[in-house]
Parts: sequence; structure tokens; C-alpha cells
Amino acid sequence: MLLRFSIFTLKFTKSSMLNLQHVQNIKLTSQVFLKPEYKIHDTVSGNKFRKLKYNLKVVQEQGWYGILTFGGAFSNHIAATAAAGQLLKIPTLGIIRGEELASKIETNPTLAYAKSCGMQFEFVSRSVYKQKSDNSYLEDLQENYPNYYIIPEGGTNDFAIKGCKEILIKSDEIYDVICCPVGTGGTISGLINSSLPTQKIIGFPVLKGAFLNEDICKFATQSNWELCHDYHFGGYAKVDSDLIHFINSFKTEFKIPLDPVYTGKMMFGIFDLLQKGVLSASTKILAIHTGGLQGIEGMNQQLKQKRMALIA
Repeated sequence: MLLRFSIFTLKFTKSSMLNLQHVQNIKLTSQVFLKPEYKIHDTVSGNKFRKLKYNLKVVQEQGWYGILTFGGAFSNHIAATAAAGQLLKIPTLGIIRGEELASKIETNPTLAYAKSCGMQFEFVSRSVYKQKSDNSYLEDLQENYPNYYIIPEGGTNDFAIKGCKEILIKSDEIYDVICCPVGTGGTISGLINSSLPTQKIIGFPVLKGAFLNEDICKFATQSNWELCHDYHFGGYAKVDSDLIHFINSFKTEFKIPLDPVYTGKMMFGIFDLLQKGVLSASTKILAIHTGGLQGIEGMNQQLKQKRMALIA
């Protein structure tokens, strides 16, 4: 299937063509299937493709010159936006958290990749970055970059929710529970809105804090969801040896790579809840692999410095 844009034809793999994989652990009798959204596109991977799809359409149909967005040092959204901009010949600008990163672009795999795709950067302090959702700050950015279309951190807006609704298809109605990792809340909101009322959507936040409930409620049209806050491993991009061992064992057993920031934590959580009996082995579970594999290289840099095991 092709998404037809006015400048470039961006090829992607439809959800109906993504082969689900049964991930039954040898220690558990379970009905867990994984939808490999990371295979949807080579460089604009997983849920980032979904979130960008309709935003990119708006950019081209309304004649915006470029895209301005936000992210941290290893942001999947920054990498995907840069890749999409290169493919569609749209200039991209990333507002990056941390002024110290300005001198570390070449040693940071995510930023180096985004730069190779043509993305320009503006590095800001963490205090300034916290204003990323403030109207006055956004107005200043729009004044400084008058013909740039602004996409929020993580890509989450109404157009992103519309794209994420397309993750679930008719054949997914057989599942009792649908699981996904949660960052900014856009992906789970799309899943909630396209799910059946009888299905339960469980999100596994990768950050500490209860603020996500309010963010999701801004977009969700149903109440058949809950967040499981027990598997963030200390916060965003925080890992420990148990999580790394799980990710490496999962890849060995199922031949499926998991990223340590999002999908690794979700799958760890699902297996742990099954082991504890919180999720019944008879429950049909669909787990959404949202991508994020580009972040493994950067995580391994940090693990190496800490003399910890690396992610295979």
C-alpha cells in the first residue's frame, strides 16, 4: 500500500500485512501475540510513522515550509521526523533538551543520524525546554520560524491520534487485552479510540508520575483502559540488569528485538503479570511493538560506561 503525498510517495507496510508472532514463554502457558509495528517502515518506524502520517499530510497540503518539533538526546520522534523530512524533502528543526549536547552531536547516534537526514538543531536549557507546551513560548517559536509547522514532543496531537487509531484492524477484535508502552499518551489514546468497548487497553508508562492520566483523557473517547505504573524501572530511559537480561533472553527465544525504553519494559511487565496471575493465561493478549530500536545504540553507550551488560 502507498501513502500518496504531493512531493514523495512514502511506502509502508499495512497492519494487515504485519505477521503477528506468538510469544509464549516456555515457563508460561499464555496467549500473547506481538504486533511488530517496528517493521512498518525502515526509518520512520513504528508508532512514529503512525503519529507523523497525517501531520505530514497537513504540512504538504497547507504548504508549510518545514517542521519544528521537540525531543531529548535519544528521541525516537526526533529520528523519525528527520527521516521523514529527508524522504519528503521537508526541512526539519529539532528543539533539543540540553545545551551541552550541542558539542556532542557526532558522538550521539540519534542526533548524528538526524543531522545526516538534514535536521537542524536548536539546543535549549532544561528550564526552557519545560516551556515546550506553553502558548507564549510556542508563539515566540512561531514568530522566529514563521513557516514551520510545530509538532509537540513525541508527536502527540489530534492528527497523531488519528494515525494511531489505524494500528488496530478488524482481525484484532479477537483479543481481550491490548497492551502498549506509554510515553506521551498518543499511541494508547489511538488504541483506546479504535478498540471495542469490551476490550481492555493496558498502558505501561515508561516515566514516573500520574500526569499521563490527564493527558490521555484529553484524547480518549472510551474508559476501557488503565495504566500499570510498576514497570518504569526508575523513570524514562532507566534500566537495570534484570531488564537487560530479559530483553536479551527475549531476543534469543523469539528472534524479536526489544528496545530498553519502551517495548522492553512493556513485555517485561506483561510476562511478570502473567507469572503473578494478575493476567490470566487464558486471556488473549495483543502487545504492540512500537519500535524505538534506534535507541539501543545510545543506550549501549551508557551501559558500557557503567560496565553493565549490553543489549544484544
